[in-house]
Amino acid sequence: MIDTIYAPATAAGRAAVAVVRISGPRTNVAVRALAGAVPRARRASLRALRDGDGIVIDQALVLTFAGPASYTGEDAAELHLHGGTAVVAAVIGALAAQGLRLAEPGEFTRRAFENGKLDLAQAEGVADLIDAETEAQRRQALAQLGGRLSEVQARWTDALIEALAMLEAAVDFPDEEVPADVAARARPVLEQLVVELEAAAVDAERGERIREGFRIALIGAPNAGKSTLVNALAERDAAIVTATPGTTRDIIEVPLVLAGYKVLLADTAGLRDTGDEIEAEGVRRARAWASGADLRLWLVDGSSSETLAAPMELRIGDLCVITKRDLTTGPAGVWASGQAERLGLGVAEVTARGPSDIAWLRATLAERVVEALAGAEPAAATRLRHQDLLTEAVERLRLALGQDERLELAAEDVRLAARALDRITGRIDPEQVLGRIFSTFCIGK
Repeated sequence: MIDTIYAPATAAGRAAVAVVRISGPRTNVAVRALAGAVPRARRASLRALRDGDGIVIDQALVLTFAGPASYTGEDAAELHLHGGTAVVAAVIGALAAQGLRLAEPGEFTRRAFENGKLDLAQAEGVADLIDAETEAQRRQALAQLGGRLSEVQARWTDALIEALAMLEAAVDFPDEEVPADVAARARPVLEQLVVELEAAAVDAERGERIREGFRIALIGAPNAGKSTLVNALAERDAAIVTATPGTTRDIIEVPLVLAGYKVLLADTAGLRDTGDEIEAEGVRRARAWASGADLRLWLVDGSSSETLAAPMELRIGDLCVITKRDLTTGPAGVWASGQAERLGLGVAEVTARGPSDIAWLRATLAERVVEALAGAEPAAATRLRHQDLLTEAVERLRLALGQDERLELAAEDVRLAARALDRITGRIDPEQVLGRIFSTFCIGK
């Protein structure tokens, strides 16, 4: 028998209202024991909640939902309590005393998936919506929850079923009344799918970056002004600033919101050769973080006379930021401008003490983020898991397209591509293939 589960649905701590959710076959029994009666489904009812000894715990709003018309697809209830921690603890204790089980993380949504209320992609959208910190994340998660990926996946799967039906008809029913070119009809369908799936896999990188944050690394020699600039952009003292070279030893990630997108700004150890074991490890981590970043800002002290080699991690399109422009210009600034032009970098001269300079740099970074992440619509695929499955499906379809003479192998590759796509949402109906065969070609009439 499936357990009846319960859990607080609101964050712990003092609040005006707290919600406790219940789901499972004994929901109504639990509500009756607490509230004295089960209110009419979907009608909020003010009730006194009592523990097993009949002592009043709270005056609460009680809502019940009859399965399958509930979030989980089971009989479910919500208890809207006063938000004191003692009240919530007493209600939780009363439910536990009835033999109900505290839900595991995500168990309500898992039950919704198992009962066909959500697919896996939509369930991931629920988690992303809860975790959303920016407007872009909210829009993307809401589209995911609304079935955007599920809808396009269903269309892809439908096309695969159509192609698979053609291939299997040619393999399994060669003597029946089917068109002679039936297998050839599958090729344009599969070729179009390859194009669409490849585009979706590329777009998944955008969706992942919107979820996790656009990564910007500040790199450069010690005392180039990285920590000072991070603090100025963050508008708080996120990193320690001293005149001592090598103050920053580890990666300091500072979250920002630029143009509605989450950004992770990283202050890193100054890049130089050093015999200090700890600093050397900081330099190694700095290079690794910069290599995986979406954008790198190469900071150069424009007042310095010392010139060092440009970091090997720089890529075309990164930005060379010549700092301390309020001081007398030294050879390093002129040298860095030339290196930036040679490497295909943008160049900016700023001082962290100038509000207008910082405002300009923030706007410039926001433009870069929007250019990288904005699109006409939210990305359909939003996780590396989705991207991996899309890539697997493309590889299988390419193999199928290469099997011109061995149609049974082509059919198997198409079937495996369909299974890869199915793992995005967690659903597939193998009877769909046979259904399409018989309805399209009237086999066995």
